[in-house]
Amino acid sequence: MRYVDEYRDADKARALAVRIAGLCAPGRSYTFMEVCGGHTHTIYKHGIEDHLPENVTLVHGPGCPVCVIPMGRVDDALHLARQPDTIMTSFGDMMRVPGGSRSFLDAKAEGADIRMVYSPLDALRIARQNRDKRVVFMAIGFETTAPSTAVTVRRAAAEKLDNFSVFCNHVTIIPAVKAFLDSPDLRLDGFLGPGHVSTVIGCRPYRFIAAEYGKPLVVAGFEPLDILQSIHLLLRQLAEGRCAVENQYARVVPWDGNPKALRALSEVMELRPSFEWRGLGTIPYSALRIREAYAEYDAERVFGIPGVRVADPTSCQCGEVLKGVLKPWQCKVFGTACTPETPIGTCMVSSEGACAAYYHFGRFTRSAVREATRS
Repeated sequence: MRYVDEYRDADKARALAVRIAGLCAPGRSYTFMEVCGGHTHTIYKHGIEDHLPENVTLVHGPGCPVCVIPMGRVDDALHLARQPDTIMTSFGDMMRVPGGSRSFLDAKAEGADIRMVYSPLDALRIARQNRDKRVVFMAIGFETTAPSTAVTVRRAAAEKLDNFSVFCNHVTIIPAVKAFLDSPDLRLDGFLGPGHVSTVIGCRPYRFIAAEYGKPLVVAGFEPLDILQSIHLLLRQLAEGRCAVENQYARVVPWDGNPKALRALSEVMELRPSFEWRGLGTIPYSALRIREAYAEYDAERVFGIPGVRVADPTSCQCGEVLKGVLKPWQCKVFGTACTPETPIGTCMVSSEGACAAYYHFGRFTRSAVREATRS
């Protein structure tokens, strides 16, 4: 295949649906977790669930980087933004994420200098243009975006831009997946592995999932046929009694990852002993921080932060959605008090959030079509 529309071919999708139905054992149910929020949006934008037998259930995982930022870290970032002569820079999907009392947009309306950027290099440019200001970049994301932050820190060091720093909130996917596997709350039969993260880390780090936990994982692309083919590969493994890591997204993901990106990460960042995830609690060694060698570009060291933990609103059930325990529409404030315009939880804010996917594409219930079961 060469073009995007080939990955959205309706006839091929129906053929895959028939093959998926044929692999399902009578009387057995299957639950697969799509780890990445990008997969969630593809699934509900294109109605993938409607092409699956009713005994195949997809649940959402923690792969939305904005969704897992705890409210306390947002408040810490707002503390930095209020410092004198400081410019806070952030990706657009962080601007409406609620902290304990306000968001970046609220603080900006109150006079804080908070600017939206498209990459950390944009923040670096702002630092060059405003040498009399201290410029902070709010760094978020999994291993997908962490290398660009690392490269930007290296460039700042090379240029000796002493007015630039990074508030590092990068998280890593493997500890989060392991936390799910160790949780008694959720029984899974396999995983749709994250495609974007895997372009950096490769497929090799997932092998423990098959070897130690006996769960198959297929690294999946983001088009409708990618998702359906990945589900087919998972079911084929289970039908054949196998358990392995497979790479459906081989056109983009190298098995061993991106060595240049991994070297940049290793040089600039290291694992934190612990980090709080929204709705999931503290997970050991699940996030990154700036190494001592680049301490002058670490906003936590340059400014200091309060580090106050903030409890999630009791009405918000983002944690249960991130764990795959609830579907978004089962949350009691979904679509009423909590909407993309007035979000209570992060899952409704991000372009990769599960609640946003349900809200925008109207998938409030499961109404599977029967095409997949027809012979």
